[in-house]
Amino acid sequence: MGKRHYGQFCGLAHAADLVGERWALLIIRDLMVAPKRFTDLRRGLPKIPTNVLSARLKQLEGEGVVERRVLPRPDGSVVYELTAYGRDLEDIVLALGRWGARTLGEPGPDDIVTPDSMVMAMRSTFHAEDARDVVAGFELRLGDVVVGVRVDKGKLDVAEGEPAGGADVTISTGPAIKAVMAGELTPEEAVANGSVQLEGDEALFPAFAKIFRI
Repeated sequence: MGKRHYGQFCGLAHAADLVGERWALLIIRDLMVAPKRFTDLRRGLPKIPTNVLSARLKQLEGEGVVERRVLPRPDGSVVYELTAYGRDLEDIVLALGRWGARTLGEPGPDDIVTPDSMVMAMRSTFHAEDARDVVAGFELRLGDVVVGVRVDKGKLDVAEGEPAGGADVTISTGPAIKAVMAGELTPEEAVANGSVQLEGDEALFPAFAKIFRI
């Protein structure tokens, strides 16, 4: 199948040609978290058909957005990672994530949350100017997904698992966390109605809601 083009001499049209195919931006999103093997990408995008993942990776490689690298022995696995050109998409992807989150609504019965999607959600909603005096570790639990967030005076470190240095507060929740981050529900209301459970320094939760905003 030949590659489709919009047929316009325009930077936006060309960008859409490069990354506008279905699943391409989600592959890029997950590779922004870390380089991944094919099986890692498949696990993080469980609804993508294997042949479509292969086709998208081949396309993104051909466009210079993604490249393959062989890990040193004894691992020796092939991983996919973003090129420097691909990494230039980070601000765009984060901004798109913030924009989309504003009208995200409630999750459907088949919608899933993945560790990589939550890592990128934390990165896209982080307001460094409101975190200049904050030093804290937050553990965010959404079902089986656990994301560790470390804030250190305006700097952010976020990854799957417990936060580096341990958590000062653990936040166990579900879709209500989006309502808190969007200002539709106050931290106090979320705790009072049981949609958020806290363990540790509960006084840090309002700070979390201020630092991570949609």
